[in-house]
Amino acid sequence: MANISHSKDLVIAITMADIAIILLVGSVLGWLVRHVRQPPVVGEIIAGIALGPSLLGLLPGDLPSLIFPSEVRPYLSAIAQVGLLVFMFGIGWEFDKKLLKGRGSTAAAVSVTSVVVPFGLAIGLAALLYQRHNTVDGDQVSFTAFALFMGAAMSITAFPVLARMLTEHGMLGTRTGALALASAAIDDVIAWCLLALVAAIVTASDGAGDLAQTVIFSALYITAMLVVVRPFLSFLMRRWGRDRMAPQLIVVLVAGLFLSSYATTWIGIHAIFGAFAFGFIMPSEYRGVFGEEARKPFAGISMVLLPVFFIVTGLNVDIGALSGRDLIELAAIIAVACAGKMIGASMVGRMSGMPWREAGTLGILMNTRGLTELIILNAGVSLGVLDSRMFTMMVVMALFTTALTGPFLPKPPVRVGQTALLPRQEELAGAIP
Repeated sequence: MANISHSKDLVIAITMADIAIILLVGSVLGWLVRHVRQPPVVGEIIAGIALGPSLLGLLPGDLPSLIFPSEVRPYLSAIAQVGLLVFMFGIGWEFDKKLLKGRGSTAAAVSVTSVVVPFGLAIGLAALLYQRHNTVDGDQVSFTAFALFMGAAMSITAFPVLARMLTEHGMLGTRTGALALASAAIDDVIAWCLLALVAAIVTASDGAGDLAQTVIFSALYITAMLVVVRPFLSFLMRRWGRDRMAPQLIVVLVAGLFLSSYATTWIGIHAIFGAFAFGFIMPSEYRGVFGEEARKPFAGISMVLLPVFFIVTGLNVDIGALSGRDLIELAAIIAVACAGKMIGASMVGRMSGMPWREAGTLGILMNTRGLTELIILNAGVSLGVLDSRMFTMMVVMALFTTALTGPFLPKPPVRVGQTALLPRQEELAGAIP
């Protein structure tokens, strides 16, 4: 290890070995947590934290640095970004736009209140925490950026994680499950818009002029995606992939999602937005044979590379470094995160005629944050909005709120051969009031 900086081949070899460790540990813990009614993402998050300073770092010999040397971490970060961008593309493609319209006033009301209430509570909490977390790497963070980011992070509901949990627990056909999924879809759109606003504010170093430029370029980017890119993709799919997927089409899609990510990075609103947007504008009329065939390679890439993202995240989480005051702040963050979603969603559910138990279940479902929260938190770190202690506390909050959901859901039914990435619209028909 002492000569690692002098051997690029050794760095690459250790990177490969680290990926093997990550996949094995993540797979084992993902399998274990399923026995306590948790989604695999909880086990993978725990694996990331366990392999970092929070657990492995407590043993003699500085094992995190030994297993994941500093020279290796940039390689792991790059690999993690590839997995993350492919995942975001998949989420954008799987995202059924029909969930955002024609689903009734109740879904809209739940969506709005489950964003507004936690957002408002988070702004108040940010005012209390700002003085202790207003400097990141020697740079001052504006209260506006810090407060808006906290609001966006508290408002998120992990649509993909929630969809998988509802599918596994047989709740998609219920009013509560379908309502939660539709509301989570709208929640995430609002939260992503808020995060894009934070990114624009943070990267606008020259104030209003840069912010206006970012907004203008963002509008041009969205216009180009809808007016130019989407019709072009429709043309390619008609030509190359109506019934079967041509290999060159996969090449175009992969190149397109990375170019879209580059474009949003250049604009100043983070690469994840470009990947999600490229998936979101994919023509929905090709969801049949082509859609299923095309999703497989992307799902495979995400399955292999996303655990690397969890480990890279976990290496930056150090629970042992939190002080007594930090633990009090952590308790406040968890309380605000849970109360905001529970009150915001349950209140509307109860007003719509749901029994208290059903309305409470709706609030618990909307409190699921999972991987989506980690994506937002990592964006906060890269934007320079979160310091290391706040990042650690927010990651713990994401893990806690996601793990809280499983025990309150019915026992999963036994299913054979279920391979769908996300539920289809027909599974929701008639279930949302």
